[in-house]
Amino acid sequence: MSPTPSAASVATHLFSLRGRTALVTGAGRGLGLSIACGLAAHGASVWLNGRDPEGLREAQQQVADAGRAAGGRAHALPFDVSDEAGASAALEHLLAQDGRLDILVNNVGQRRRQNLDALPAQALRDLLDSNLISAWHLSREAATPMRSQGFGRIINITSIAGPIARAGDAAYTTGKGALEAMTRALAAELGPQGINVNAIAPGYFATDTNAAMVDDAATTSWLRQRSSLGRWGQPGEIAGAAVFLASPAASYVTGQVLVVDGGYLAHF
Repeated sequence: MSPTPSAASVATHLFSLRGRTALVTGAGRGLGLSIACGLAAHGASVWLNGRDPEGLREAQQQVADAGRAAGGRAHALPFDVSDEAGASAALEHLLAQDGRLDILVNNVGQRRRQNLDALPAQALRDLLDSNLISAWHLSREAATPMRSQGFGRIINITSIAGPIARAGDAAYTTGKGALEAMTRALAAELGPQGINVNAIAPGYFATDTNAAMVDDAATTSWLRQRSSLGRWGQPGEIAGAAVFLASPAASYVTGQVLVVDGGYLAHF
């Protein structure tokens, strides 16, 4: 008779990513780097994308250190997500090296805060190219090996600016709202092939990009009143959501947006 597995071993299996290969875009810093560290810490072989090879080397070392105890590995994969030919070539290289792709995290995102009258249509096209079209292209490319495997996880990093909006930020909100809709559409299309597609919607995180806002006492005071937890999120606090959606624990979860915002959307 087989022994009953312990609670600890069941928990470990539920969130184990051993044997899985992941690609995280925009992984050189911020939330992308934290997500990459989390995946590696649970045993995944993680490929880090970014446009700055030097910055990626530094990030690669952090991810390798995070994954050492669990057998996770880190690889740098510099390319511009807006360059479709370059992105496809990078994916071919990844597959040639690791032989599979199990997890794609579409994290790259740009922001351009401008009023409607000040934002030309071409600027919106450029932003959508980076924030939406690149995710579409990489998801389509990644779906091919995932179909062959009968397994895949696509995780899109959207924003609380998808379901809600504020003045002077229409372009970003448009792109993130579309990415949220794309998540549902791809979940419906790819589910029968064993591919789960979900999104994570971060709230206010204390990243390098938001440093000026973090240092602004008025903004921090406002956030204290506006959110349930009353503080900025730390970049490492995004990793658990990504690990969950990539892991066996989320095998029956698809087409969903997991909000990680300290209670911002729930609070008024």
